[in-house]
Amino acid sequence: MTNPSTLRERALAFRALHIPGRPLVLPNAWDAASARVVEDAGAAAVATTSAGLAWSLGAADGDRLDRERAVGALTAVASAVRVPVSADIEGGYAPDPQGVAATVRAVLAAGAVGVNIEDALHEGPEPLRPVAEQAERIAAARAAADAQDVPLFVNARIDTYLRGAGGVDRTLERAAAFLAAGADGIFVPGAVDPETVKLLVDGVDGPLNILIGPGSPSVAALAGLGVARVSAGSGLAEAAYAEVRRVARELLDTGTYDVPAGGPGYGGLNKLLAGRP
Repeated sequence: MTNPSTLRERALAFRALHIPGRPLVLPNAWDAASARVVEDAGAAAVATTSAGLAWSLGAADGDRLDRERAVGALTAVASAVRVPVSADIEGGYAPDPQGVAATVRAVLAAGAVGVNIEDALHEGPEPLRPVAEQAERIAAARAAADAQDVPLFVNARIDTYLRGAGGVDRTLERAAAFLAAGADGIFVPGAVDPETVKLLVDGVDGPLNILIGPGSPSVAALAGLGVARVSAGSGLAEAAYAEVRRVARELLDTGTYDVPAGGPGYGGLNKLLAGRP
């Protein structure tokens, strides 16, 4: 378990990285090796991707992974780097607020100082969890961290755009409720149109996190709009697995093995992991 004073210091350092107009850029990792590679590339913090983490454990994304396995993987990530770590915990790996609080306690014990908690529902007719119910879950997360005197950065993910469940007005309504419940920042994946992003920046009373990907504005453009945090989500994991499939197909179909130059290679990766904290 990470020393409580060290955990508090990391949490404060992570919190200070959220500056509107100078966004924290997070190329999301999914295991210890990818976390070390991201840190070595110069990232000021490491955030996990729930999708990539689930895939690495042989599970699908979307609240299908159990807390124990997810936290075990998170522990490996946090132990592999020196920079602050934030954990994507999907809906909290629990059916109720008490369970979300238990997950947060486990996340802190693993050494992470931030969490993403999403409001999407993956079963049933409704795409999003009711506002009041999600607010209770965020409040439980906040209380669990406060009880340990750790200023955990709670990033409330709102899936209105990803799930086609509303626009700016509904997003801002949910954001206000979640911030009032104890969230520190708001994450709106799927919102990439500059006009929309600017409306969200102006309407959210806290740091705004945007998901970057093919076709989205650049980090510089998002910075100009006042965004405070930019995430890659599952993008790096998708790219890594796409390269695995490409090389595997080449080897199986043609018998050749053409790996692009520029990678760290066996020696580089071995050295990187041998020197982990």
